[in-house]
Amino acid sequence: MKRALLALCCLLLLAGCANVPLESQPVVVSDDRPAPQGNDAPEPTPGIDALTLVRDFVRASGDPKSNNAAARAYLDDRQRSTWKPSRAMTIIDNIFGTNFDTQAAPPSTGPAPDPNVREVVLRGSVLGTMSADSAFIPGSGPTEQRVEVRKQADGQWRISTPPPALLVTDDDFDTNYNRVAVSFYSPDSGTFVPDLRYVAAAPQSGLPGRVMDLILQGPSAGLAGAVKNLLGDQVTLETNVKNNDDGSLLVPLSGLTGASPETRVLIAAQIVLSMQTVTSTRIRLLADGMPLVHDHEYWRSSDVPAYSAASSPNSGLTGLMTAGGRVRSLGDGAPVEGAAGNGAYNVVNAAQSIDGKRLAVVEHDGDQVRLRIGDMGRDLPLVDLTGGTLSRPTWRPAPAGAGPSGEVWTVVDRSTVARMVLDPTGHWLRQSVNANDVLALGQIDGLRLSRDGARVAAIVNGQLVVAAVIRSADTVTLREPRVLQPGTLSNVVDVDWGSTADSLVVVTSSSSQPVQRVSLDGRRMDAFNSSNLTTPVRAVTSAPSRPIVVADAGGLWNATELGEVWRPQPHSMPDAEPFYPG
Repeated sequence: MKRALLALCCLLLLAGCANVPLESQPVVVSDDRPAPQGNDAPEPTPGIDALTLVRDFVRASGDPKSNNAAARAYLDDRQRSTWKPSRAMTIIDNIFGTNFDTQAAPPSTGPAPDPNVREVVLRGSVLGTMSADSAFIPGSGPTEQRVEVRKQADGQWRISTPPPALLVTDDDFDTNYNRVAVSFYSPDSGTFVPDLRYVAAAPQSGLPGRVMDLILQGPSAGLAGAVKNLLGDQVTLETNVKNNDDGSLLVPLSGLTGASPETRVLIAAQIVLSMQTVTSTRIRLLADGMPLVHDHEYWRSSDVPAYSAASSPNSGLTGLMTAGGRVRSLGDGAPVEGAAGNGAYNVVNAAQSIDGKRLAVVEHDGDQVRLRIGDMGRDLPLVDLTGGTLSRPTWRPAPAGAGPSGEVWTVVDRSTVARMVLDPTGHWLRQSVNANDVLALGQIDGLRLSRDGARVAAIVNGQLVVAAVIRSADTVTLREPRVLQPGTLSNVVDVDWGSTADSLVVVTSSSSQPVQRVSLDGRRMDAFNSSNLTTPVRAVTSAPSRPIVVADAGGLWNATELGEVWRPQPHSMPDAEPFYPG
């Protein structure tokens, strides 16, 4: 009986080996493996085949806990102790495939290949990368990674040569990482600028500490130079960020001796604003054992001054539109006072300063266009800027208390970014912007300065591009341009900054989903309801606490939420193009 059972087992084993798949077709992966408990990572399922082993390894790679323990369980003994995955990772689509490499020709001489060693080819579509500074960088295109697997002495397949890049599926990245908007101060606008970063979601109690680490590291590469690092290299944490017995969160800083009271208040605001999505408790801020801000040891979000007030239009500014060669109010449809509204100028497009006090107008001049800038309700003097085309102007924000904005940007003939700067004598002077990095991607059809002044959003060859604005004593440069949703978002015709500082709203020539909301880093894109819109959609404007307004073939439409049906704008006109201050 024992010999018969042994023979039967051998037959079953041989039959199982004969059914080992040579290829797996691309599928939507699902996680049916037992979840790790605490820091314990489960071993792969006994008897797992080599192709499934590699797929499950990719799924486990999304879990960063305990030095990637979940993924390390799929490696052989040598790799388990030596594997050092990069902090950067490549995010791929949920649908990917694995197959054995059958392209290599068998050797004509020498020993036969080792049947216990196989090379698995992993193919997927890249969505982007999380860089070493924990920021998402959009990307697109195929990826192909080769993974060597080896059968161990116990008969189990294990990875002997892991892929050079850490691959993580889109869903697993979302499951294991939280997006946080780390705040950095912009002296240019006197407000705080969001820097979208990603931190491990578990354990949840450690989220504030991980966010504090990012604050200390400074801005990501996509924002470096556009903002000020208030803490600097000398500031550290005396101990870990932790919860106090009284329920507050303790942040014990060190290295701030000599910091001015104004700087300390800004640092407190930076920390509190950065923490607001990961904790709702009071934050106790100490510096070298004493309260960071004198007589203000505990902080909540409500304690932070409204730094963004100067970079957002006030409620009395209802927005404007151009229609029939005139500038009109979105509020009642009436022409604005002065030459811009009475027909003296044949207006092509226009922009109102964020404080509402000034207006920039592009007007027809024969077969060319030219720019006028001046005070609202008055004649607008010509400035020294003409061209075959001028993009809709955009205003640089002015810090609180600095008076009306004195800088306007536009794109001349799709190839030159120009800024008009008001000098102390009251003259608008043309200054250049070094936009070579953006122009390397193609011609610029539109450009909008962010309300904090630290970034631009541009339409480049129909794609959406975001870049940092770097200012020095005598130059302004656009750096680190990044195409958002490459390969997916195309034929963009207009863009504006969204109701929050970390989002944008774009319209495209798409007939099915013409209006999209895109996150600042391009990680996510969501379509607005297209009901009631008649394509093509031509223009969009957006601002905090305002409805989004778009212009389609019939006129203007309002909406506030993604799923909301578009409502007719009460004072619409067929050729109207809307714009909020900014």
